[in-house]
Amino acid sequence: MRIGQGIDVHAFRDGGKLVLGGVVIPHEQGLEAHSDGDVVLHALCDALLGAAGLGDIGRYFPPDDAAFENIDSRVLLRKVVELVTGADLRIANADITVVAQVPRLAPYVDAMCGTIGADLQLDRSRVNIKATTTEYMGFTGRGEGIAAFAVVLLED
Repeated sequence: MRIGQGIDVHAFRDGGKLVLGGVVIPHEQGLEAHSDGDVVLHALCDALLGAAGLGDIGRYFPPDDAAFENIDSRVLLRKVVELVTGADLRIANADITVVAQVPRLAPYVDAMCGTIGADLQLDRSRVNIKATTTEYMGFTGRGEGIAAFAVVLLED
């Protein structure tokens, strides 16, 4: 067994769409990023790559590469899954925590789990997402951005 963890953080920006876990979330702000800013999938990619000993998301999708500008992070996740499975590893599960004061994410958790499960080629029961706040403390509590933390288990 191999365990990997990943973290990603992005600040809000006016305009754009908010995408989390591959799902568009209605909100007046998007996230500042080179790609679509999906902190959930970016943290998940880093967790997968870390567990496989393959570095981090920046190694494969550099933020200064125009090819990845505004790219759908699900494309990146699918490429990471190919790298992991190509290394003869099997994804066992993923557990993700999203930290955001706004917007309220509970209504979208099931859709995010379904999307991620499909991209990881896992049964929905093997993908878990929790949404929490910081009770108005710190940058997420002030509504300045969103953070995500992911943990995965891979099997040899």
